[in-house]
Amino acid sequence: MKGTDAEIAPSTCYAAHTRPEAARTVRDRELTEEIRQIHRDNYGVHGTRKVHAALRRRGRPVARCTVERLMRQAGPHGVIRARSPRTTRPAPETARPSDLVKRDFTAPAPNTLWVADIAYIRTFSGWVYAAFVIDVYSRMVVGRQVATSLYTDLALDALEMALWRRRRAGADLAGLTHHSDRGVQYRAIRSTERLDQAAAVASVGSRGDSYDNALAEAFNSLFKSELIRNKGPWTGINDVEVAVAEYIDRFNQRRLHGELGHVPPAEFEARHATTATPAAPIETS
Repeated sequence: MKGTDAEIAPSTCYAAHTRPEAARTVRDRELTEEIRQIHRDNYGVHGTRKVHAALRRRGRPVARCTVERLMRQAGPHGVIRARSPRTTRPAPETARPSDLVKRDFTAPAPNTLWVADIAYIRTFSGWVYAAFVIDVYSRMVVGRQVATSLYTDLALDALEMALWRRRRAGADLAGLTHHSDRGVQYRAIRSTERLDQAAAVASVGSRGDSYDNALAEAFNSLFKSELIRNKGPWTGINDVEVAVAEYIDRFNQRRLHGELGHVPPAEFEARHATTATPAAPIETS
């Protein structure tokens, strides 16, 4: 038999076609399909680090370099975050709460520090605005609201959702710090009064400095990269509202967060609930 300049025996050709696939080839094909599924299930935004973490959570003892190689061959890649313009509308210089956070975005437990911010979304019907409240301890989005105007109720409704959700779960919010930028939505009297009613305190960053609300702004950057720019363009508030609800559900329940050891916020909080030491009983005479 002649297929090249050298003669090849028919038995050699037959063996080449009937030889079983190498174990590595089979494993690579299976892993590639899992990688594609993980990538699809996460808005097509996960890079090597998070895909590797997701595979390990599934019980796949795979090396990160293997994931890098297969993703490079198969095509999926992570989303690149663009720098967003600053959109805060500062309130006039009036009496304002102090900055109680001082850029220290850490918390010892849930419901001790929340941060809040507003994202601007361009649609065919005009601007849409999404307000978020995030628990610093777990990165969980505890409150959200979408609207077509930057009115005070936008931020207040997001706060109300956060208060309702946490109280419904039995949380004690006394002593909570609610931190935001200097936008008029957060410095309105009604917002301050609502925090007072909840036994929470307001904290506001300095003027024109995004680092003073860095964690909330980082979430907005991620939100825009993973959802708004990745899945747009958007028709109007209706499709944005549905997409935001789906995104936040995934963000809280299924998205792996590197800052949390590659677990979702809901799982991180559940771990805290099971490991937190209960308060010692108060002795009475």
